[in-house]
Amino acid sequence: MNALLRLATGFYAPAGLRSRLSVFYFHRALAQPDPLLPGEPDARTFDGILGWIGAQFQVLDPLEACERLFAGTLPARPAVITFDDGYRDNHAVALPLLRRHRMKAAFFVATGYLDTGMMFNDRVIEAVRRCKVDSIRMPTLGGTAPRALPLSDLDQRRRALDEIIDCIKFLPPDERLEQVERLEHQCGDEGEQAAATMMMTPEQVVDLQRQGMQVGGHTRTHPILRVLDDPEAVAEIAGGREDLKAILGEAPALFAYPNGKRGRDYDLRDERIVESAGFSYAFATDNAAADRNCSRFAIPRFTPWDRSKLRFGARVIVNLRRSKRAPWAIV
Repeated sequence: MNALLRLATGFYAPAGLRSRLSVFYFHRALAQPDPLLPGEPDARTFDGILGWIGAQFQVLDPLEACERLFAGTLPARPAVITFDDGYRDNHAVALPLLRRHRMKAAFFVATGYLDTGMMFNDRVIEAVRRCKVDSIRMPTLGGTAPRALPLSDLDQRRRALDEIIDCIKFLPPDERLEQVERLEHQCGDEGEQAAATMMMTPEQVVDLQRQGMQVGGHTRTHPILRVLDDPEAVAEIAGGREDLKAILGEAPALFAYPNGKRGRDYDLRDERIVESAGFSYAFATDNAAADRNCSRFAIPRFTPWDRSKLRFGARVIVNLRRSKRAPWAIV
């Protein structure tokens, strides 16, 4: 099966000018499975996924891969592995597994949450996890009628989390924070214990770089960039880069957009801000493989969430066939 998957992958991603770069992205590599986060791999699952990727692709240093993509010098079956946000398990769990598989990756860090910070979605998750009541009120936006979300069992809590996060994700940061605080008040939990160990420390970020990984920008506070005005977007993008420069001793070359769907989460304005801030390449989350015609500031990424090697490999090949020149590409 490995040989067949490699053959099919090599057909769509040959060496040289016609190659296509598959970029995988993750958020967490959990020490143990979390029933509220069924989509996030634990250590054993992530170890298996790295094995599947390694059997089907040549995993490259992310910055080198970007440079070779646009130079037309990629090897056959190239791939890159990335992580978003800056969770502490990236250092504690993912890094040792990457080193065991002799793979490099890029870690995109939202600098405002380093040490004891906590992103809005994690605050929602932890509040619902610890909630002692059987239901909570759905956030009411735009005049919508109040509605109760039941929390009696695990499935109900998962559905409640999906609804709440989708409801408030695209709010301006101040309004989003207000909704999170209201939810925490309903649940009677502020999540301090989880916050203390959720995200990486600056020292761990430095250690990623020391061990051969790329560290990239991901804004300061992970906003949806399209809801920000120009000065706010510049502060988030360029400010996050300056934060990492202060931590690492050098400015990062790579950036990843929060959430990452072009046209929904960010747009051409943000690509231009990323370029003006000094980044060399930026990653989106639009499903496709990258070719030489894509924008340097909108490189697509995806991850198949299948939990079998055959389905994982087959979905990767389907994604390779999606490689297209985007109409907004900046070449």
